[in-house]
Amino acid sequence: MSLTWSQLENMPLLDIIGQGETRHTEFKRLVHSPAKIAKSIVAFANTEGGVILIGVDDDKRITGIHSEKEMLEVIHDAVKMHVEPKLQIETEAMEYKKRLVLMVIVPESSEKPHYHIAVERDPDTLKEVSVKKVYMREESHNKVATPDRVCLMESARNPLRLSFGANEKMLLGYLEKNTTITAKEFSSLAGIPIQKAMQTLVALVRSGAIKLCTDGQRSYYCLQNI
Repeated sequence: MSLTWSQLENMPLLDIIGQGETRHTEFKRLVHSPAKIAKSIVAFANTEGGVILIGVDDDKRITGIHSEKEMLEVIHDAVKMHVEPKLQIETEAMEYKKRLVLMVIVPESSEKPHYHIAVERDPDTLKEVSVKKVYMREESHNKVATPDRVCLMESARNPLRLSFGANEKMLLGYLEKNTTITAKEFSSLAGIPIQKAMQTLVALVRSGAIKLCTDGQRSYYCLQNI
């Protein structure tokens, strides 16, 4: 069972490495691409926070880095060019048996969602286009967040406003009989636009009446006590 970030935060380096890669830790032997490490930074910020150890292999071996300055430049470019909105991270250099490890500390953000910005080539036009994606941490991997998850993060920035009318009663009645529902299914059931359906579902999630579940790239909703 992986430890929480608050438990890992003050642990010695070897103890953190001993946990292996988890929801809150990631190992990088080397980092050359700002865009790639920005995915991990965004994922940790959008989830529960975490730490990236540069100079540690996937098998927990401490390989070390040759240049702290070079790694810091990559991290700086990652946050500056590939993360939106910008976020504050911390770095700390640690030495073990004359091998240097750079610890990148990413706190959970209060300004979710943070987007990963990358330039990709459009397969149809072959032109370079800017692509924005929201990543989250799932187990020891970075996953693209579903639209429902993004909507929930955006909603959490604002005070909860919840009306309990016919659509909400219809939804809860449906869930008592059918167990789960997607935003698209609720949109069709209530005869309302998909965005309005998602906003209603997210408000009920925030109220504690229902919960949002994710299975791969599919999101669905069910009653909280199921």
